[in-house]
Amino acid sequence: MDLAFNGSALLGIVAAVVVLLLALIFVLRNAFGSKSPEQLAEIHEGDDSPLLKRAKYPEADVFRWSNTFWLGGLAVSFLLAVLAFSWTTVEEKVAIPEGAMDIDDDIMIEPPRTAEPPPPPPPPPPPVIEEVPDEEILEEEPPFVDQEVEAETAIEPPAPVVEKAPPPPPPPPPPPKKEVKEIFKVVEDMPRFKSSECESKGSKDEVKACAQQKMLEFIYKNIKYPPIARENGVEGTVVIRFVVDETGKVKEPEILRDIGAGCGAEAMRVVNMMPEWRPGQQRGRKVPVYFNLPVKFKLE
Repeated sequence: MDLAFNGSALLGIVAAVVVLLLALIFVLRNAFGSKSPEQLAEIHEGDDSPLLKRAKYPEADVFRWSNTFWLGGLAVSFLLAVLAFSWTTVEEKVAIPEGAMDIDDDIMIEPPRTAEPPPPPPPPPPPVIEEVPDEEILEEEPPFVDQEVEAETAIEPPAPVVEKAPPPPPPPPPPPKKEVKEIFKVVEDMPRFKSSECESKGSKDEVKACAQQKMLEFIYKNIKYPPIARENGVEGTVVIRFVVDETGKVKEPEILRDIGAGCGAEAMRVVNMMPEWRPGQQRGRKVPVYFNLPVKFKLE
């Protein structure tokens, strides 16, 4: 008979055996200590049984239980040995949907965002020049002012000239624009899920396939089907886009396509749990790269 127990079941059985042994010790202790030495002496007063030669009080003789303890110990040891040999660790199988990395043609993927500033507003329209009709302009002669000065005429000094304040200094130049790092969509060496087991593979294609398999196992091992989606039979593909920067960290995750019922939020939760990746490289230099990840939700 093939018996298989996981760790929690074996721990429960061992705990039950320990509790049983403690209960047996408690019962025997109460049985031996239920009567005082005076009561035992009164019971066996005048008794010439040969059992008294070995023990003063037969009821308190622990050796009479030796065979029982010996057989019980053998049974417990045999049971623990069977459990130890039957303790097996079963590797959990992760159910990965077929075509997990395929993105359907009907899924529209919007272009990547750019951090460039918006274009300036258009200039205002030029002013409209209205034509003024020709009119005859009459020139008026200036009035005659007598500027003759006599000796008795009092001359007032001219008013002091008030100097105007200097104009304010021009505003400071705008700060230099912050350099925006280019985020690539396709590079020579695309980023991949980091796994020590995959790095020891032979060819580059084998390493890439192994890393993709490990990534899918991580996603579908940690993902939980939302109860609302399960109750309403919601199925489909959620597309998450994120950036793998130069250090391999997963940043700026966003939902490109959501099927509702909490599936998009669940996919985002799993993506935020991801460990560091192996960053992408372009011409031998590590660069940030966009990565589109489809997450399929399918009821079994």
